[in-house]
Amino acid sequence: MRLTEPFFHRDCLKVAPDLVGKVLVHRLPDGTELRERIAETEAYRGTEDLGCHASKGRTPRNELLWRQSGTVYVYLCYGIHNLANVITGEAEQPQGVLLRAGVNADGPGKLTRSLQIDRTLNGSSFLGDTVWFEDDGFRCELRTAPRVGIEYAGDYWKKIPWRWIMVP
Repeated sequence: MRLTEPFFHRDCLKVAPDLVGKVLVHRLPDGTELRERIAETEAYRGTEDLGCHASKGRTPRNELLWRQSGTVYVYLCYGIHNLANVITGEAEQPQGVLLRAGVNADGPGKLTRSLQIDRTLNGSSFLGDTVWFEDDGFRCELRTAPRVGIEYAGDYWKKIPWRWIMVP
């Protein structure tokens, strides 16, 4: 069953753990469907969250954080990795969930590379026919941990346990 807009129209702290175990699907132009079960997510919540791109204010790069829930936000990290996020919550209240890893892709760059997700999908929707999430009934235990790679955000924001990881 495909996830619909109400699933994403919730706070990122609810969506992030609920996305772990779901299947991300990317349908290529030739009809091939690439699939990966999400094993890890991170939440980024608003302008007050110094780890969130929105903390620097609204810019052309992060504009999508203010869009409607279900929007695809893909950005380039370190000049080489495309990182995919889904926008959550209310429009104009920037927040989203980073897709941090898949069961067979142990990192956000490896996840997007394995699914051929790049910045051409930036601004599209996880509610369309190109890229979407499915709930196939799989359930798993989760553990939390601090977010990764946001040392610039300061101790409080880098240590907050807003990362959800599938327990094998």
